[in-house]
Amino acid sequence: MKVLVSDPLCEQGIEILRREPDLEVDIKTGLSPEELTAIIPGYEALLVRSSTKVRAPMISAARRLKVIGRAGVGLDNIDVEAASKQGVVVMNTPGGNTISTAEHTVAMILALSRFVPQASLSLKSGRWEKKKFLGVEIYGKTLGVVGLGRVGREVARRMRGFGMRILAYDPYISLEAAKKEEIEVVELEEIFSKADYITVHTPLTPDTRYLIGRQAVSRMKDGVYLINCARGGIIDEAVLCQGLDSGKIAGAALDVFEIEPPAPNHPLLKFANVIYTPHLGASTKEAQQQVGIAVARQVVDFLNRGIVSNAVNMPSVSQESFVNAWPYISLAEKLSKLTGQLSEGRLEGLRLEYSGEVLRQDITLLTMAALKGLLSPVLGESVNYVNAPVLARERGLEVVETKKSDSGDYGNLIHLELLTSKDRHSISGTLFSRNEARLVELDGFMIEAIPAGWMLIITNLDKPGVVGHIGCALGSQGINIGGMQLGREDDGGQAISIVNVDSPISEEVLTQIRRLPHILSAKLVKV
Repeated sequence: MKVLVSDPLCEQGIEILRREPDLEVDIKTGLSPEELTAIIPGYEALLVRSSTKVRAPMISAARRLKVIGRAGVGLDNIDVEAASKQGVVVMNTPGGNTISTAEHTVAMILALSRFVPQASLSLKSGRWEKKKFLGVEIYGKTLGVVGLGRVGREVARRMRGFGMRILAYDPYISLEAAKKEEIEVVELEEIFSKADYITVHTPLTPDTRYLIGRQAVSRMKDGVYLINCARGGIIDEAVLCQGLDSGKIAGAALDVFEIEPPAPNHPLLKFANVIYTPHLGASTKEAQQQVGIAVARQVVDFLNRGIVSNAVNMPSVSQESFVNAWPYISLAEKLSKLTGQLSEGRLEGLRLEYSGEVLRQDITLLTMAALKGLLSPVLGESVNYVNAPVLARERGLEVVETKKSDSGDYGNLIHLELLTSKDRHSISGTLFSRNEARLVELDGFMIEAIPAGWMLIITNLDKPGVVGHIGCALGSQGINIGGMQLGREDDGGQAISIVNVDSPISEEVLTQIRRLPHILSAKLVKV
């Protein structure tokens, strides 16, 4: 079998591949998309870092391709959906960059506080400007950590050693798990109002894009410092410029940008109180070696022994078991993903009930899929079928599975209940004709809807005109309705409307819908 390495990989990783007698390894870096598409039909495996763009046309041409290995975490450069449709396993190496990224964040906080790069540049230019670079101590200051995953926790541990008070926001971690780390978990509003320094450690998702925007900055303390070593786009760069201009923001440290590399005339580059690095969070010898070795071992295990590790689109089981269970795996993931986006507050418990024909499958796989679906809207590409149970345990999420032989009116049924610190949601789904997923219950409302794509979930009073008003509001904005399903308690009581739409809905349109007569709530989810 032939393996193509299209981005630089550490020598230790290359050696692991070449030691396998059944593998032929080619190293061809710097290929254009057209060149890669032309040669990829001859390979069973492709190993990349972040430079190679693995898009749908290339995947379509890769008729023999079985696995794509990413040496790193981010999957922005890989079309995972296209790979999944073609049966190609996509693997990454979560955790390999954790320490390096955390240490870089700490370095940025310290350098920002003491003007280290500015003072160094000044001295190299022949100036001795001791009075100009008056810094601040971090001892006794409050650090707000947004996102308490692996990197966020490592940053918190290190900064606590500097005598900082640590506040953290992460709706996917329990109070008990944070307490063990001596971290005070608070709501996002408290981070904004109390923190002297704010560092973000979330993936870039629709929910986290511009998480630090105009409203957030307006609620922050005067003289706050912002640090982003996660993903460009979490902080609104235009708002950051305004905050720096006004003095609301005392300084910032950025390792990432919305567009990389930033243009030479980017407005952010003019500020003397902002320090920058060119996406170096994972750029250490140790991190690159760890992820290179890890991805090489994972690809070898898969090609020679059928072992799946850290796959983002397949759990660690035999391919036959996975194919047989896939319709149920997909259903469980979609149901939990939908419910998680409807919920507010900190996750506390997930209860799963399996009944009917679904019991012929290994329900461990289905629970793994449900946890992946629940965590992925917030944790992004860092969560997969393999590590989802571990991440759930780390966050103190209580998971309970039950089995029931009687599935009522359906041949098979998956029922989920999600409990948070603020609410509780339930959802049920089934398969028609073995592979047609249907949502059949949501929060007690019996309804039949297709869980796919963008879905507008509306609760309303059962009154005449509601459906027409919703249709007009969407139509006036050019948003096409792919389907609409209705359910209700009693005539004139509460009702639910599930609208499948062909495109995202802006917050302005959602606000307009929420203001319509008899509408109680409206939320857009992506499944």
